Amino acid sequence: MSAAPVPEVKWGVLGAGWLVQTATGAAIHSTAGAQLYATGARDIARAEATGASRAYDNYQAVVDDPEVEAVYICLSNEAHLPWIRTCIAAGKHVLCEKPMVLTEAAAALVFAEANAAGLLLVEAMWSRWHPRMRRIVELASSGSLGEITNYLATFSFDGVAPGNYRLSPDHGGGALYDVGVYPLHAMFALLPGVESVTVLEVDQKRNDQGVDLTTMAELTWGGATRASITGSFVMPESQLLTVIGTEGEMRVEDNAAFASYQKPTQLWVDNHIETFPSTDAYQVMFEEVSARIRGATGWLLPHRDSIRVARTVDSLL
Repeated sequence: MSAAPVPEVKWGVLGAGWLVQTATGAAIHSTAGAQLYATGARDIARAEATGASRAYDNYQAVVDDPEVEAVYICLSNEAHLPWIRTCIAAGKHVLCEKPMVLTEAAAALVFAEANAAGLLLVEAMWSRWHPRMRRIVELASSGSLGEITNYLATFSFDGVAPGNYRLSPDHGGGALYDVGVYPLHAMFALLPGVESVTVLEVDQKRNDQGVDLTTMAELTWGGATRASITGSFVMPESQLLTVIGTEGEMRVEDNAAFASYQKPTQLWVDNHIETFPSTDAYQVMFEEVSARIRGATGWLLPHRDSIRVARTVDSLL
């Protein structure tokens, strides 16, 4: 007798902005084992446009829907913490866009609440699910590069529209929260034995509301080790990654180190190139989180990584 099919995880989505409309909504629809069951948005037409089975004109209705098992939060940064806590209190698993929350203390709080409730809480740092990034982490953790001594990563672009929440302190704005966390997450993935880093130097350009438009930082985790991190809204577009160890190095040179979307990618490892097929890392993320919800195998971004990144952001801001 064949086993009964595993039912799809019914996802609810809070928010129906650009990312949901152009990428993550479609990723859920394409994910085996997942269903985009409900979307909530302030404009119900935008919720309906996601193709969810149910559309609501508010977020609470999604959380209250008894059919919704897991919630993907894609709201402005300051809204993440209260809605994570609301979802956990309602017994829902949570996948929340980065930055999951704005401080280390908040991260520790919500992870503790999720653990106590027996629920999954995962930061949606989608680049970590990309096969190239997984290979970068594999190479570093295998010891083939020796001890990591130098790390250089940039994520910058020029042009955030006036009035965008990324420029508002009340909405958790800033380049470090928005794009600087990508290099930080990759860095800590390569340094599993490092709990905290020391800030050697930080250079920031801020707008008249105090939000950082550029954050450039030099970090160390002991001895002669160095990491250079750049996140910016006002610098030319750049997504570069170089990792140097005592026994070798690897580089991403296609200017899409952290946001490669449905394009083939390459990784320079010493003097040879490894290639990776076109991938929707959002879809991989939803597949693996959905699998874990059903008790199957699936990789999740470790809580510890989110904590270490939040701790570093605290020290830089």
